Amino acid sequence: MTTSANEGGTTVDPSLLLEGIRQTGTELWNDSCGIDDLPYAIANGATGATSNPPIVLGIVRAEGRTWRDRARQLAAEHPTWGEGDIAWRLIEEVATRGAGMLAPIHERTGGRQGRQSAQVSPTLFRDADAMLVQAARLSSLAPNLQVKLPVTTAGLAAIEEAVYRGIEVNATANFTVAGAIAVAEAVERGLDRREADGIEGTLHPVCTLMVGRLDDWVKAVCDRDEVLLTPGRAEWAGVAVFKRAYEIYRERGYRTRLLGGAFRHHLAWSQLLGGDTILTIPPAWQRWLNASGLPVEARIGESVEPAILDELCERVPEFRLAYEPDGLAPAELETYGASRRTMRQFLAAYADLHVEVRDAIIPDPDRKPVPA
Repeated sequence: MTTSANEGGTTVDPSLLLEGIRQTGTELWNDSCGIDDLPYAIANGATGATSNPPIVLGIVRAEGRTWRDRARQLAAEHPTWGEGDIAWRLIEEVATRGAGMLAPIHERTGGRQGRQSAQVSPTLFRDADAMLVQAARLSSLAPNLQVKLPVTTAGLAAIEEAVYRGIEVNATANFTVAGAIAVAEAVERGLDRREADGIEGTLHPVCTLMVGRLDDWVKAVCDRDEVLLTPGRAEWAGVAVFKRAYEIYRERGYRTRLLGGAFRHHLAWSQLLGGDTILTIPPAWQRWLNASGLPVEARIGESVEPAILDELCERVPEFRLAYEPDGLAPAELETYGASRRTMRQFLAAYADLHVEVRDAIIPDPDRKPVPA
């Protein structure tokens, strides 16, 4: 049983904190599958893990020698492979390693928990067929691999078809209530088609809401449009959207679970505990929360203060688009500012991973060698 000290010097037992989380009904995932991060999270109650292009890039950089050597080995084994082929194989191997660490949980819970999410290439966000091919490949790598598909027009079509084919899905790059509804409806169509065709098997579809990235976008819009909000109000944007989406999911009986991610502050944890949902928390935030002494209370059903919602809706139209169930049509989701921002960041991280591979297999002759 591990302990840690909070700022006041009081010893906090992380296992007690996470036991409290379990009692609220909320599941904890690790927002990384790094070799140093995931074991800590599992030891402290995490039952799943996520990855995306920035996360994989960070892992490859943090575990530099391991993945540089692996890139060189792949290049030697496959003389015709380019840096893109090698980069994608590294992504697969990072995800498969995480799936292996989570496999005992997956087996123990009969498949309900213990899944590792791996994202299709961000370059494919406009091509449903290509995403489905890659989704099938990722799903085949381990029985507990769950495939992340973006909430774009093509991504929604891919989500429905992937569910029909029995692929575990996690919708990503989503920031809005309208997006969460579009995902849930796509999943329902896929599940209904399976039932109509007599296909058996239980699936565990997930819809991510990137609550912190919506906060980021609201703040960026305020800077751009010279809007001055009451201090602290922007931090409620993602929380408010998640709470509203959760309420709608319960009312409509959707068979998809909501997942809150992209932590920026503890409200994304303290305000979202208590539902049959998932919170994917970065390793650093897990350690901070374990040592925080914050009360573990089920608050998902508590409404956001009307004054906060009124100010955000009236002064930030971009928030209103995210908050209202009909704020965006399905075809408009990928053009929403937070969506475009995130897809550009995912594409940039994917390109940077290619550079990491390039530097491993074609070292820059003008650069001082990296010590072995």
